[in-house]
Amino acid sequence: MKRKSGELIQIAWKAGITVPAFNMPYLPMIEPVVRALRDSNTFGLIQVCRIDWLRFQSKSLRAVRDEYEKLKDERYTRLHLDHVPVIDEDHRPVDYESIITEAIELGYESVMVDASRLPLEENIAATAKVVRMAHSAGIVAEGELGAVFGHEAGPLPPYEELYATGKGFTDPGEAGRFVKETNVDWLSVAIGNVHGAISGAAMSQKKVSARLNIEHLDRLSQAASIPLVLHGGSGIGRQFQLEAFRHGMAKINICT
Repeated sequence: MKRKSGELIQIAWKAGITVPAFNMPYLPMIEPVVRALRDSNTFGLIQVCRIDWLRFQSKSLRAVRDEYEKLKDERYTRLHLDHVPVIDEDHRPVDYESIITEAIELGYESVMVDASRLPLEENIAATAKVVRMAHSAGIVAEGELGAVFGHEAGPLPPYEELYATGKGFTDPGEAGRFVKETNVDWLSVAIGNVHGAISGAAMSQKKVSARLNIEHLDRLSQAASIPLVLHGGSGIGRQFQLEAFRHGMAKINICT
């Protein structure tokens, strides 16, 4: 029997390992990633986020689904909708419910909503709504809490300043409340990780070599007690990645 995405991430989480999730900003990337997963006997997610079809060349949710259906190998792959914001990087509201509804109807096996730019109460409300939509369809949902920087329209503060001050780091107390009140299955958290150079301000620059605060991750893992997700996985030092996997990160997003 085919195992669902939620079950597979749970297996990884309990084993202290992680599932790689590869973004597809360009449709021809799907074939080599599926082949690499098969050749290395590795399970991973093929995923697409809203930016991938708005700013790059993945075209649409349907186009990615159709290409995936031609190339998938269900021994090694599942299809995930990544990063649909409620408020985008330009601070404009997004019709996130219609995007997620479309993904569910197209057969995506897990979905992610990012309401982290909203106050906590509003983030909880929006995420809980998406969780109900996903669970009604028999699939799992991912949310985000904290500020994983990198998608902003303007320049970021210096990375060392962000890391030293913990600005934007996910609060453990809020994480426990968020999970309880939303019933979310996976949680994207901020512990020093940053998204890739998506914003206009950072597009021409090399991505910062981010570090991860593992002690803070431990506090989040204990508070949330669900699989955590590492956004902005590209470029993080190997030693930080491996430690994160052992301390609750069960999914890592890669968009190089």
